[in-house]
Amino acid sequence: MIFETHAHYDDDWFDDDRDGLLSGMEEAGIGRIVNIAADLASVKSSIELAERYPFIYAAAGVHPSDADQLNEENFQWLREQTKHPKVVAVGEIGLDYYWKKEPEERENQRYWFRRQLNLAREENLPVVIHSREAAKDTLDIVKEERLGEIGGVVHCFSYPVEIAREYLNMGMYLGIGGVLTYKNARTLKEVVAYTPMERIVLETDSPYLTPVPNRGKRNSSLNLPYVVSAIAEIKGITPEEVMDITWENGCKLYRLE
Repeated sequence: MIFETHAHYDDDWFDDDRDGLLSGMEEAGIGRIVNIAADLASVKSSIELAERYPFIYAAAGVHPSDADQLNEENFQWLREQTKHPKVVAVGEIGLDYYWKKEPEERENQRYWFRRQLNLAREENLPVVIHSREAAKDTLDIVKEERLGEIGGVVHCFSYPVEIAREYLNMGMYLGIGGVLTYKNARTLKEVVAYTPMERIVLETDSPYLTPVPNRGKRNSSLNLPYVVSAIAEIKGITPEEVMDITWENGCKLYRLE
């Protein structure tokens, strides 16, 4: 069975066939899914999905691009959502400088990133970190906030081996998805070759980042076997071994039996 550690099935792209798609996941070999929130609305919808399907869990957090949604009142509401029995992480949180260019926007991201890291610490939950074009600032903040004591995963890891080493030394997991199958993914392939299998988890970021040969189409967890095969080839092990090890890793990451 495959553990899908990062998807967004509450996204509008799934409105036409969500229930049919999700109802067939277990039969297709997808044993567990964590649906990751990005904003306040998706915290609610992710929890609703987790309540509807026994094999789906939720992460509650606000993506850096939506950090302007947060204030003290909304942050208190978010804290209450993290207490839900099917919420297994705080996420996705972090820094994204690709879209946000203004200094005050970036400072707001950094402030709420720290606040959500501390929320995870206080609620004893791992974190799901998003970092895009913000390698240094992300790393500086997680070191200052002692990320190794919190635990979690760096989602859609996209930085070089040197930065991967920093996170691995903190005991973090690296989320690997469809980008690994792209022709221009040399850096990510180097990271996967370097990273111990015990620190890799599978993810899709559905409906985004669809792997080859379906790139350009809507992504779903049904495409994860392509990622499994790419990892198996790099590591010189069987796809079955990749699935077994990453299943165990996903359970450890999210503290599930």
